[in-house]
Amino acid sequence: QLQLVDSGGGSVQPGGSLRLSCTASGTTFTNLARGWYRQAPGQQREFVAGITSGGGTTYRDSVKGRFTISRGSAVNTVYLQMNNLKPEDTAVYYCNAPKVPSYGSWVGPYENWGQGTQVTVSS
Repeated sequence: QLQLVDSGGGSVQPGGSLRLSCTASGTTFTNLARGWYRQAPGQQREFVAGITSGGGTTYRDSVKGRFTISRGSAVNTVYLQMNNLKPEDTAVYYCNAPKVPSYGSWVGPYENWGQGTQVTVSS
């Protein structure tokens, strides 16, 4: 059974950086598509960034140029590098993935979620 583990959250000042990690286990696939979503208090969960099994990426407009999603050297690990963080980026960030590889555009969310990791941006 596919399991996703999110990590890397924390508290930073505006303009700071964090790198989130999403590690998948319980699967024989090494190139699962992966997405990051976030949910701020009192708000709906929203898409942040996605990477397909073929390496194609997509981002929400508000994070373009600041966030980068990429595959790590470790098998089944995907990173979200977040630079120039703003207070409005404060949220719980969740990793998301399908059970099988997906090569088309990101069309999540899928049924599998990580436990979430808190990101707080405040001065």
